Amino acid sequence: MKILQRIITLILKEFSMVLRDPKSRVVVIVPPIIQFFVFGFAATYDLTDVRYAVLDQSRTVQSRELLARFEGSDNFRLVTTLSSDSQIPEMIDTGKARLVINIPADFSLKLAHGDQAGVQVIADGRNSNVAAIALGYVTSIVQQQGRQILTRRGQLAVEPSLELINRAWFNENLVSRWYIVSALGGVISMVVVMILSSLSVAREREFGTFDQLLVAPFRPFEILIGKAIPPIVFGLFDALLLSGAAVFVFKIPFHGSVSALVVILTVFVVAVVGVGLFVSSISTTMQQALLGSFIFMMPAVILGGFTTPIENMPDWLQTATYLNPLRYVVYGLREIYLAGGDLVSVWPLIWPMACIAAVTLPLAGWMFRRRTT
Repeated sequence: MKILQRIITLILKEFSMVLRDPKSRVVVIVPPIIQFFVFGFAATYDLTDVRYAVLDQSRTVQSRELLARFEGSDNFRLVTTLSSDSQIPEMIDTGKARLVINIPADFSLKLAHGDQAGVQVIADGRNSNVAAIALGYVTSIVQQQGRQILTRRGQLAVEPSLELINRAWFNENLVSRWYIVSALGGVISMVVVMILSSLSVAREREFGTFDQLLVAPFRPFEILIGKAIPPIVFGLFDALLLSGAAVFVFKIPFHGSVSALVVILTVFVVAVVGVGLFVSSISTTMQQALLGSFIFMMPAVILGGFTTPIENMPDWLQTATYLNPLRYVVYGLREIYLAGGDLVSVWPLIWPMACIAAVTLPLAGWMFRRRTT
């Protein structure tokens, strides 16, 4: 009976502490609501508005009928019409189009002779999930058009009148492991860096050594740098170790530049350290620091394009992802591994993370000085 009374007393005490602490009240109420809506909007594997380009070399009624099915589908969005084969690589390389539909010049002629007419679809295989699902949609549309052609002729479908020729660039077999593991080092290093950096200052406060640190002959920015370096080193070590394991253990192809890999991971880790130190500066206990870290990390993974395509999210949520450093490193790692990216090609992904670091680190320093005065 006494054991039960002591347990109830502890439970009431914990409730009282949470309700009396304004920060704890916010943590209990606000983040779950935000995460519920963020995950509800972002976590979907349904594809809408898949960007595609068209190269219609036939330019006949039959080819226009087929393309009209794509234009009438909610799953696809036409971005441009090409005039030659030489324009296809640019569309896929730059990501302007997820798919390129190439209708050959003899398309209508083969249909008129009762032969199979080929339709080539080139997909961006860097995101194997999106490519596989999109090709499934394309196959369905082509098959529907083929059945309609046979119905007009009054023929039974001994063999399809249209033949679909699929090609996926950068990941020809659409191996999902390539897509996931190539970016996994960035996600795991973020977890390591966030936990280490968020606990650094909070640990001092909880252990009662924070005041001793303040009376020591160190300036606040020196303390902040000293707290930032170890998480950066550990995070970069883990990221590079996992990057090597991706190649040598999981056999993920590495077509890019090692220097680009090191630079993008370093800038990413520094940006995340700034976020972690800010969380640590506003946390009184390690429990609050850990909770603050997970409040950041869970939406960061969802909004980083690691599991779901960013382009499937609402416009306002896509705008919010530009503040997420994980967005840039996930795309950058896949670009380096699968598409042979170098420093030039991933530079548009590096400088936004550098800007994030340039904001989060001074912000953490400002909060640290404010809490020490």
